[in-house]
Amino acid sequence: MNRKLAREKAFQALYQIDINKDVSTEQILESLEDNQDDLRKELIEGVIRERDDLDQQISDKLEKWSFSRIGTVEKTVLRIAVYEIFHVEQTPNKVAVNEAIEIAKKYNDDQSGKFINGILSKFMTE
Repeated sequence: MNRKLAREKAFQALYQIDINKDVSTEQILESLEDNQDDLRKELIEGVIRERDDLDQQISDKLEKWSFSRIGTVEKTVLRIAVYEIFHVEQTPNKVAVNEAIEIAKKYNDDQSGKFINGILSKFMTE
């Protein structure tokens, strides 16, 4: 699985946890086999483990928005991208941002991509 697809699969799994009350975090983690793509597994496990911290980091960058107003697609994309920026050394930050924008546009719309870009650009200036 290439890295782009791994990010998208991680997004799908994490999105399911947020929207589907019948899917538990434990079910998602159990479904990850050791031989599956390392990036996908790292993103899913990392975002689950660091979720509260990621949400706080994202909240700190919001202007005129509260975290609770952000849609589930955007929250999930932002969590993955912020995790990847700070915890996945082999991924250049610009790649993490560009991939996040593409996922947001694919699963929502162009405006979502612009919103994601605006928030993530604040992480790039740190």
